[in-house]
Amino acid sequence: MNYPSLAPDQIAILGSANNAASETRDVIRKFHEAFDRHDPQAMEDLVADDCVIENTNPAPNGARLLGKAACLANWQGLASSTSARFVREEVFVVGERAVIRWRYCWGTDDASSIRGINLMRVCGGRIVEAMGYVKGT
Repeated sequence: MNYPSLAPDQIAILGSANNAASETRDVIRKFHEAFDRHDPQAMEDLVADDCVIENTNPAPNGARLLGKAACLANWQGLASSTSARFVREEVFVVGERAVIRWRYCWGTDDASSIRGINLMRVCGGRIVEAMGYVKGT
């Protein structure tokens, strides 16, 4: 199946469109553009030194990745794959928080995809936290 994806600039700001919300929207937009271009190097300036990821696997709690190097390695590995893609279903920002509903596709049918959500936080122009959750068994 071919799932339509929101463009990286289709990020809604909910609530006050203050400096924090604008900064968060800009960082998340650049992050998604890097994924769409399969350009892992473009992520380097978007991740904070003290970034923390709570990954989607292994169940039940996911791996916890600490620090810029570990977080970048995770995201850059995903972004460099040209045989898979993320489809953005909904993206919105509230202050320094971003909510991203997505589908990760590695084939052409529903069985070759998985849906999930990331809750991310941006501070000082960098991603400092990402928590991923998936629909799966």
